[in-house]
Amino acid sequence: MTIHTQQSLSGFIASEPQRTVTESGDARLYVRIGQPHFRRNDDGSFTELDPSFHDLVAYRATAERALDRFQKGDSFVAEGYIRTFTVERAGQVTEAEEFVAKHIGHDTARTNYRVDRTRRAARELGDAACAAPERRTERERADVTALGR
Repeated sequence: MTIHTQQSLSGFIASEPQRTVTESGDARLYVRIGQPHFRRNDDGSFTELDPSFHDLVAYRATAERALDRFQKGDSFVAEGYIRTFTVERAGQVTEAEEFVAKHIGHDTARTNYRVDRTRRAARELGDAACAAPERRTERERADVTALGR
């Protein structure tokens, strides 16, 4: 089986994230993002160039999670695809593009953070806590007891 890949994008959140709703009622995230650029010099050093700026959108659950977790200035990595479309401004029709993020997270190379796994652990224990005590495994009984259930 081949490895499934998609386009990726990294950069920083350049504007305050905006929440809108699609015609079908789904959550939509819109944000301007910046991408830093560098030029390698002959001596091996790098010169920072001006960043480029682009549009990023996400939909449904990805949009909701990103709206809760990102703010202006955050570094990110996203997976998705580029969508091109035409737009009319002042009577001129031009092509525009946006990156549609299907997955997005903080860039671990540029962000310090702690991972909170309590929701995941609680969700995993949820089924065990609801099961009849005689149907729980020994590990599940210990975990449920530790949680006071």
